[in-house]
Amino acid sequence: MTWVDKLLREYGAGKSQLVAYRRRLEERKQVAASDELDQEIETVSGMVSDLSYGMEYMRTGRRPGAVRGYDSADAYRYAELQDMDLLPALDLHAPEPVISDEQKLKLVRELLKLSKRERECFLLHAVQGKSWAEVATELNLSKNSVQKYIERARTKVRQAI
Repeated sequence: MTWVDKLLREYGAGKSQLVAYRRRLEERKQVAASDELDQEIETVSGMVSDLSYGMEYMRTGRRPGAVRGYDSADAYRYAELQDMDLLPALDLHAPEPVISDEQKLKLVRELLKLSKRERECFLLHAVQGKSWAEVATELNLSKNSVQKYIERARTKVRQAI
């Protein structure tokens, strides 16, 4: 579980509490309406809206409402991939071929362009060496779906690099 997933879980719990609180306020308002209650409901609704916006931004890596394209300020997913340290460092004496920092950056940018499912399947298979069946079990998908996600991801990465 990444730090983004942990934050999303925490924000989700807080959002649920705020929604329940707003519901209680709305019930009180039906019994006895007041400007104070209206103002409190408006404040809580704004907080729920702000949490929803932030959660959507973290989940997708794009500003909510942005429907196309790659957002170069995709800080959350970029940080997640950087933290994984899944690409080899530059070592001139390494027995295996390595890639430069510039190539790593390009690869990370291409990985960020993949859908979340494509990226998950591709990284579990290519980096962690899991079979299609193991990836399918871990992500609760069919083996055929995993195969298609991985093949699509490979094609996109190859075309870009």
